[in-house]
Amino acid sequence: MRSAAPRMFFRPPPMSRLRRLAIQVLLLLACQGLLAGESAQPPASALVARMRDNAQAITNKVSDYDRLLASIGDASIVLLGEATHGSAEFYDERARITQRLINEKGFRALVLEAGWAPATRLDDFVQGRLRGADATTALRVFQHFPRWVWRNEQFAGFLEYLKESQEDSPPTSPAISVYGMDLYGVPEAIDQVLRYLTTYDPAAVRQARRDYRCFAPYSRPPLDPQLYGRDVANGSMPSCERSVQSRLKKMRKLVGADPAPAAFAALMSARTIAGAEAYYRTLYALGSRDSWNLRERFLAESLRILLERHGKIVVWAHNTHQGDARATDQVLAGELSIGQLMREQMGEEAVYLVGITTFSGSVRAATGWTTPDRVKTLRPAIEGSWSRLLHDVGLPAFVLVFRGNADLIDALDRQQLDRDIGVNYLPDAELEKHYWHSSPTKRFDALIHIDTTRALLPLP
Repeated sequence: MRSAAPRMFFRPPPMSRLRRLAIQVLLLLACQGLLAGESAQPPASALVARMRDNAQAITNKVSDYDRLLASIGDASIVLLGEATHGSAEFYDERARITQRLINEKGFRALVLEAGWAPATRLDDFVQGRLRGADATTALRVFQHFPRWVWRNEQFAGFLEYLKESQEDSPPTSPAISVYGMDLYGVPEAIDQVLRYLTTYDPAAVRQARRDYRCFAPYSRPPLDPQLYGRDVANGSMPSCERSVQSRLKKMRKLVGADPAPAAFAALMSARTIAGAEAYYRTLYALGSRDSWNLRERFLAESLRILLERHGKIVVWAHNTHQGDARATDQVLAGELSIGQLMREQMGEEAVYLVGITTFSGSVRAATGWTTPDRVKTLRPAIEGSWSRLLHDVGLPAFVLVFRGNADLIDALDRQQLDRDIGVNYLPDAELEKHYWHSSPTKRFDALIHIDTTRALLPLP
């Protein structure tokens, strides 16, 4: 078996052979001028002019996102993306939009592309349950690579804002909750289940430890729980599929319909462990496409569960998750996205997808999985890519709202290359590793472009 690089939260998936082949074919056809309808497509200058006419400049004024908020309307789930996991401005602008969604549209839950159990500590902080702790202390829960994605100054500042807002709200005001939706953070999830059982079913604690013992060797950094899947595949670790699924069923029976936060958290942790076991095993047994889709379905199910609990949620994750995969090369590889799944399951009016892009600057990223993160120079986007066309609009930062603008949708509905960077950035292999085709007006309901971005600042 070839080495399987895990398609973890925090980065776009490694490019499959099918996707690489599809991109190569599209590039060849484009160079030869044989793409269907090419002669009828407007020149790049016309696209730039159309975007410039529809752009709302971001100038750090309260009114910057008025048009976006109006377009969001009564949507119950807003997915805010990012083109990299290491650009400070993406966190800053998502925070500004989320503040308005909370204050003006009644959103009361922020859901992160982060492990369920680690994120419960962030919720404890926002709710004031971590006495004497600040956001920096709360974020130390993120120990595994790539910890800088949430453990950074930009996100810490927003957590402090959420906590202060909670403290200043009337006692009768609904709480602002913070959640993770992902199947990472297995060691923390196991601890959460065991703590709950210690209180509510002490006799079950010993058996639960046995159920989860397959993850014991990977409970502390630098070992990662995803290595469980590798070891099952090579026969050095027995599968614990049956035991973790059995424990999940027992937790559902024990917790029942108990709405208490501790019960809900423990049940969701048991679900996370079962999901992670299946994901890691699938990653090494069947490959990246099957494991990617398993994870996207898990994320979508997490969102539906939280929607039932809160009614309105805002989600922070990478563009590769937030956008509709049917409008990108992902569809050629048979891959799903949560943006696509949410649209299919809830209807497009209830779901609002926002992408965020950049042209150049600096970015915090690694060179490979578990390698040190560094500040890297972000190369200017290549000629002809969407990020380059957005740069040519000539504004430092702006919003394009697609929903309800049929003329703009039609004008920009064309497949062109664009860049997505996850936790790894390989500038010497940009085209192969970081570019793929997309139609932004089909992928998102709105697009935010920040022309020059800087690397976010990690916390110690």
